[in-house]
Amino acid sequence: MLSAKLSEELNKQINEEIYSAYLYFSMAAYFHAENFSGFARWMEVQAMEELTHAKKFFDYIIERGGKVTLSAIEKPQGEWKSAIDAFEAAYAHEQHVTKRINHLMEIAIAEKDYATIAMLQWFVTEQVEEEATASGIVAKLKMVSGTNGIFYLDKELGTRTFEEHNH
Repeated sequence: MLSAKLSEELNKQINEEIYSAYLYFSMAAYFHAENFSGFARWMEVQAMEELTHAKKFFDYIIERGGKVTLSAIEKPQGEWKSAIDAFEAAYAHEQHVTKRINHLMEIAIAEKDYATIAMLQWFVTEQVEEEATASGIVAKLKMVSGTNGIFYLDKELGTRTFEEHNH
């Protein structure tokens, strides 16, 4: 059984993950409006991944005998100055999520909740990938900024597909 504190924090994380999806859908809408369909596709896939992360927390709370309590989702930003600005915001957001996962891990370790530690380890690893991917895209955008290379990168990112992870 989950402790009250850990249950509360895991429920907050469901909200964080759904907000992440909401933010990435907002970025996708921005990119569609700017005629960057590849960047939009990349963000749509990212949003779908975030929803699967929320479901993973949702299922885990239930499996451990806890109660899922959903709360309001904050309205995300809707406009950015440029593609670089949007992807820098995505990278900063992933850094925020990493801090949240680390916070959850700290609680689980302090409570010696080994099942939650094991579950969270997947997210620790996932966040390394998420940050590396976002920072890599930012670096590429900075290299090609102001050139036709941005259209090539838009096309490249548009090939991303959604594959639901088996957890």
